[in-house]
Amino acid sequence: MERVSRRDGAPAEARPAPSAAALDAALDAAQADALSAVADGTDARFSVAVLDTGSAARAVYGADAYDTASIVKVDILAALLLRAQDAGRELTAQERSHAAVMIERSDNDAATALWREIGGAEGLDAANERLGLTDTYGGASGRWGLTRTTAADQLTLLRQIFTEGPHVFTDGQAGGEAALGERSRAYIRRLMGQVVPEQAWGVSAAADDPALTRLKNGWLPRTATGLWDVNSIGQVTAKGRTYLVAVLSDGHPDKDSGVAVVERAARAALGVALS
Repeated sequence: MERVSRRDGAPAEARPAPSAAALDAALDAAQADALSAVADGTDARFSVAVLDTGSAARAVYGADAYDTASIVKVDILAALLLRAQDAGRELTAQERSHAAVMIERSDNDAATALWREIGGAEGLDAANERLGLTDTYGGASGRWGLTRTTAADQLTLLRQIFTEGPHVFTDGQAGGEAALGERSRAYIRRLMGQVVPEQAWGVSAAADDPALTRLKNGWLPRTATGLWDVNSIGQVTAKGRTYLVAVLSDGHPDKDSGVAVVERAARAALGVALS
């Protein structure tokens, strides 16, 4: 409870502290204002989701679904680790080799090999049901990069990976038991912290030290339109506080302009969260 100060010296009256829902709503509104300036500067679409891991305050801008491009590689690895956990085994040397280059270098051949191993779109969808993703659907005909997702769902995935302890922390309270074991989560976090420098753009632009950001990016030119999908997800530390951030976008004329929009959106969203 908060205490309300009184100038007449009378005892302060108690009033309830703002609820988590009220804080989230306020953050949503402030973020929408900040991101409108980014939207005004581009013809592309984008969506952003942010979670303050300290307070669990959460904001989402935009609810549309986007192609994942290579950010799905984090989801593929999570699905692989769930299968290994179910079987009571460690990843094989080959699986670890594929996982490392898939996340650190965004190797597509490795992603295709692990996509097949998890059972393709059906296997990914089954894993995502356990992970709590409700609006993510695996790409058809082996096209894992055309998996569809939302920024809110990517935030859910990041929570599963970056929450420490046996329970996933959601909406200001300890939620259900984490689907991924702590060793599995630590493994994904480690690989996301070792992405090669040339692929470390994106949400890292909002960080105190971009080199310490743990992230995965995705970029994909669409042959039907000639326009680009550009996405970035990860854990960012800014002004000493830690955030989970997902920025999804499409409709860019080229990769570089997409990266610029994603980075502006990440900085604007974190600027609101830090205010």
